[in-house]
Amino acid sequence: MRRIITKLVLATRNFPQWLVAQFLFLLLKFLKLFPADAAIDFSDRLVRFIGPKLQRHQLMLTNLRNAFPEKSEAEIQDIALKAWGHMGRQMAEYVFLDELFDFDPARIGEGRVEVSGIPIFVDLLENPRPFIVFTGHTGNFEMLPVAGSAFGLYVTVLFRPPNNPYIADMVFNFRRARMGRLVPSHAGSSFQLARQLEAGQGVGVLVDQKFKKGQATTFFGRDVRTNPLLAKLSRQFECEVYPARCIRLPGNRYRLEIEPKVELPRDAAGRIDVNATAQLLNDKVEAWVREYPEQWLWYHDRWNIKKTLK
Repeated sequence: MRRIITKLVLATRNFPQWLVAQFLFLLLKFLKLFPADAAIDFSDRLVRFIGPKLQRHQLMLTNLRNAFPEKSEAEIQDIALKAWGHMGRQMAEYVFLDELFDFDPARIGEGRVEVSGIPIFVDLLENPRPFIVFTGHTGNFEMLPVAGSAFGLYVTVLFRPPNNPYIADMVFNFRRARMGRLVPSHAGSSFQLARQLEAGQGVGVLVDQKFKKGQATTFFGRDVRTNPLLAKLSRQFECEVYPARCIRLPGNRYRLEIEPKVELPRDAAGRIDVNATAQLLNDKVEAWVREYPEQWLWYHDRWNIKKTLK
């Protein structure tokens, strides 16, 4: 009897998350009924309508005002609205990712996706060695490991599962089928990534996530904590580090960029400086965001200020 009661209590607690997940699954199935362009454009408009009515909108506006004090209120509101639209696009792109990613090295310039930095892909493929690729939550960042797979360059990707367990299962299964080996972010994930580098393989990480116990750094001139994992792995394996990003282009097109390797800062002893490297990562992502501010996830509590808005 006690076991039954426990199950009922747990089911009651999880019901709101289950309900949200079912709504999302239903919406994704609905989007599948339409061609990719129509579904993406519809999702953009839908989330532009819903987003400003959510509590997170105030966090988004505060983040934008803090990051761009030189911009007018009209400009801030415009970026926020477009940012919601890009979130809607991200949702619809999940459904059509296999169709959207049509890059063919033999037919460059003929599809939706263009790739900048192809020689780097080829070099990493033909000259195997440990390396790290980092990116931020810009554009459709999910396309980057898919692009690596298209070149035969399989990268072990560190990702943070959504808080909703039902949605987390869906996202994990979706990513695993298209992106190769995945490592959920948890206490032992660094050891799994280290094993991949030790085996001479590549790993991919998102570096603009909130991290409460990270390195003291700045992002858009404001204090943040940054995960030191990339810097520590680079120090341990002396591996090359490459920035990469996705940019959404007009007409539901995309540009994927992998940039030349970065030279990581070193301390007086010649070892990679963990704190300075964490700041370098922030500076790179900030430069990307300043170029396309509407394509970053401003609703994310990167500066840990959500509690101050209540």
